[in-house]
Amino acid sequence: MRRVFVSDCEGPISKNDNAFELAKKLIPEGASLFRLISRYDDVQADIVHRPGYRPGDTLKLIVPFLKAHGATNETLRKLSAEDIKLVKGAEDTLSLLAKHMPSFIVSTSYEYYVKSLCKIAGFPEENAYCTGLDLDRFKIPEWESEKLREWTRRLVKLTPPTIPPDADSIQDLTCEDRATVALLDEIFWDEMQRMTAGNILREIRPVGGLEKVEAIRDIMSKCKVSAAGVIYFGDSITDAEPLKYVRKNGGVAVSFNGNEYAVREAEIAVLSDHTLVIGILALAFQKGGIDAVRDLAMNWSHKKVTRMFNSGLNTKIRSVYRSRLPKVEVINENNKRRLMKESCSFRKKVRGEIAGSLG
Repeated sequence: MRRVFVSDCEGPISKNDNAFELAKKLIPEGASLFRLISRYDDVQADIVHRPGYRPGDTLKLIVPFLKAHGATNETLRKLSAEDIKLVKGAEDTLSLLAKHMPSFIVSTSYEYYVKSLCKIAGFPEENAYCTGLDLDRFKIPEWESEKLREWTRRLVKLTPPTIPPDADSIQDLTCEDRATVALLDEIFWDEMQRMTAGNILREIRPVGGLEKVEAIRDIMSKCKVSAAGVIYFGDSITDAEPLKYVRKNGGVAVSFNGNEYAVREAEIAVLSDHTLVIGILALAFQKGGIDAVRDLAMNWSHKKVTRMFNSGLNTKIRSVYRSRLPKVEVINENNKRRLMKESCSFRKKVRGEIAGSLG
């Protein structure tokens, strides 16, 4: 049976949060604005379940503000190519897997960043799915730009909503947080919809959630495999749907330094600051399918790993993981809460406190 490797980009492959970094560089107090909208994204996708809303729509909600502060295609292209931070071993891992199985990236990130990363990592651009963005195509009048800048000055003063554990209704948020959500609802779904800037929200389609599932289906069609032939690595709320889809249809769903959304929908949790473990699990899948990966994860040890691979790869494994292997654990109802907490904490160590805290 033919099998394919599919991974998110930011998290398993790189440490950046490109959209956050663009907002921080281009918008006054843009880091605060992005954190607010990112948490609002979590509320809309996981609590409110707004019709038509997708996890990762932060990447369209932030665009009018980028535009109002002078961003252009060239600006985004230039800034996105700066300071790309790959997770340790990413280039070697992608190269290794490409020799053994069809390999793809499915990312919510803007195309400018993904194309730059592919170039640096030596990954074929045609095997990467990402969010298309032609910012120069959108024209907004100056009065709208000033309105957006005015909103920016107002919004950066707000505290991002806190989502309590097990919250399943907007009523589970505090009064203050519900007021913040209501204000953002009014801006994005009422006032902005009557502006030219509303075209941005209507036309940009971030590749997150179900769009990632569609990308996986397209990969399956191209490679003539079923979902049982897919191993998927993800780390965020934008990966929850594809992880769930792959897991429920017989493939392998892996959370790599994932937040609570990714761990909740994955079958296997990985905590690592090096990508070689991605290669180990993917090659185990390529050799023996889901049963081989489950067996390896349930009996995770140097002895078990080295029995599976040739001497060349074993030398690499011993070099990278000299004293101990990274944490790899099959997720179940008894350990899920613990793994969510451990993975969220480790995620911040690898990606940094700010990027690691974003949904």
